Formats: sequence, C-alpha cells, structure tokens
Amino acid sequence: MRRLRMGMIGGGPGSFIGPIHRIAAELDREIELVAGVFSSDAARSAQAGESYRIDPTRAYPDLDAMFAAERARADGIDFVAIVTPNHHHLPAARAALAAGLPVISDKPATATLAQARELAGHVAAAGLPYALTHTYSGYPLVREARARIAAGALGAIRKVVVEYPQGWLAGEASGKQAEWRVDPAKSGPGGCIGDIGTHAFQLAEFISGLKVTEILADLGAVVPGRPVDDDCTVLLRFENGARGVLLASQIEVGEMNGLRIRLYGEKGGLVWKQEVPNTLTLHTLDGRTEVIHAGGAQLGPDAASRTRTPTGHPEGYLEAFANIYRDFAAVLRGETAPLLPGIEDALRGMTFVDTAVTASKARAGWTALTV
Repeated sequence: MRRLRMGMIGGGPGSFIGPIHRIAAELDREIELVAGVFSSDAARSAQAGESYRIDPTRAYPDLDAMFAAERARADGIDFVAIVTPNHHHLPAARAALAAGLPVISDKPATATLAQARELAGHVAAAGLPYALTHTYSGYPLVREARARIAAGALGAIRKVVVEYPQGWLAGEASGKQAEWRVDPAKSGPGGCIGDIGTHAFQLAEFISGLKVTEILADLGAVVPGRPVDDDCTVLLRFENGARGVLLASQIEVGEMNGLRIRLYGEKGGLVWKQEVPNTLTLHTLDGRTEVIHAGGAQLGPDAASRTRTPTGHPEGYLEAFANIYRDFAAVLRGETAPLLPGIEDALRGMTFVDTAVTASKARAGWTALTV
C-alpha cells in the first residue's frame, strides 16, 4: 500500500502548526509530505520546503503553480492540508476542491460563518472528503469517554463543564502566532472563542453525544484596546435538557493549555484533562472511583486501536493529531471513519462562534443555536 502524498498550504518559517501537521501526518507512515505552498513569499516558501526536506522544485510560490505542476506529475499530491491563519482557509479550500483535491484543514474552518456556509457548498459540489483537525477528539481516552457515555455508563447526561484556560495573551500580543489571532481581519470576529472556544465546544458535543441547542454568552476583550475577545463564559443548553458551562480564556496568567472536561449523569461522573491525557476518571453514584489508563486492557475497540504504546508509556498531542490523520487516510482509501470531524463540525463550530459573538455584544440572553 503506497503512502498518500500530501501538499501543505501554510506552515512557513516560524510556524508552530506546520511542523506539527507534518509529524502527525507521517507518524503512521500512511502519508508523506511531498509538496507545498508554505508562504505567500516565494523565497520563504522555498526556505520552508528545504526545512521539510522535500524536493526543492515542489516548494511552490502560489496555489495555481502547485496545482498545475502536481496535476502533471504521475506522483502528484493526493490531498492538501491547510495550516494557515483563518482568513486563508476558505480561498485555499475552495481552490483545492476546484482542483479535485480533498482537504484537511486547521480549525476553525473559516474566519466567518458566511464563509463556512460557502465552504459547505463547495464541499458538497465537489463530492470530496473534507476534514477538520479537532485534535482533542483524537485522544484515545476521549474516544473511550464518548464510547462509555454512549453505552450508558453515566446514564442520562445532566451537566457538562468544559474549561480551556490559557495565559499567553494576558499581555501585549507580540510575535507572529499572537498578532494574527487578535486581528479580526485575519482571525475573524471571534478571538479566543474561535481559537480555543471552538475546541471546547466540539469536545463537549463529541464526548456527550449531544447537540447544544441554546447558549448564553458573555465574551470580553479584557486587555485594553484588543479588538477581539480574549475571555469567554458561555452557558449551554443541550438537546436533552442538560445544562453546561464553557469557559475559555487566554488571559489567565500561569495557565498553559489546561483543557478539561467534566460530564455528570444520573449514575456517575467523568473527568478528562488534556495536560494529563493518559488517565480518565470515572465516579459512580455509590462512591466508587475508577481510573482508566491509556493502553489498558479495559479500553473499548476504538480507543484501543488508537493507542500505540503499552500502559505506562505516555502518549500525547502528536499521537492524538496523528489519529485524525489516520482517520482521514482511511477515508481517502475508501474506508469509513465515523469519528473524523468534518464539514458538519465546521458549520456547527462557526455557528457557535458567530452566535456567541453576536449575542454577547447585544446582551441578548438565551439565544438559539441554529445551524
């Protein structure tokens, strides 16, 4: 079975996420990065191509050049990965789909809800696979949590609390990674809510198996002069009547990447923390606590198949990211990957961002989340 050939859009010099995508894509040796438009500057694109150790002739200056040249090759790319700031997501995905190439993209899918709706139309018209890298849904114990809840381990879900605190934007936003995230022309109207709030929102729905139907949003730009939100509190109502809270912040000094989710049902509670990802804690109504370990024999088939090392050998972010790419590779080979985030997640995520931003500005109270 030959490796699938990936073209990357973005990920130029100084990029954090570009190398992450390459490592994750290539971890299981099902995919190989072979080409890319790594920067809008031709010299920087060539520089990045050299750092990724690809054929220098396949580090292209623009999308048209890449699509034309790769189409003419017998060993041309099979799909593209979009790893740019948000405002480039739609034009890059649109061009790739028009060129007949499947797309895997960083989240959020686009900068605005209108763009996400346009993207959904392009995906439907092209009839090609599209995936979104909601990395945290790739962790084995996140999938185990989802499976246990679906099997009734907690009974009917009553409460969901998801928190995503960071502190790296508590001061002046300096440096490439920070500057575009606080510029609404590049990030879109949502700042923190779009950058990490979408992860928290997707994780809450993914693990619980429930859709959010209403929100009450309070978003703030805490740092003076910042044009987008950097601190968010959102109350959630789920389709079964369960209540929830989503807290996302990038101004909590001392916090690193503290994503944590807690779910409570009729029969028990469940806790998972991204910074301690290899344990899942399950509490039962009779006072017992079970700690479930990654790689353990008690895991269900999906979590077990997404674990690469024995119990006690920690796995983390890169392996979870690689699970998203493994699922995408399966889809490209004509198999199924029902847990792979796709265009529906893209639309729900951007609907959440748009609704939260609009409702918070208007102090609108409870607002329906209608996709």
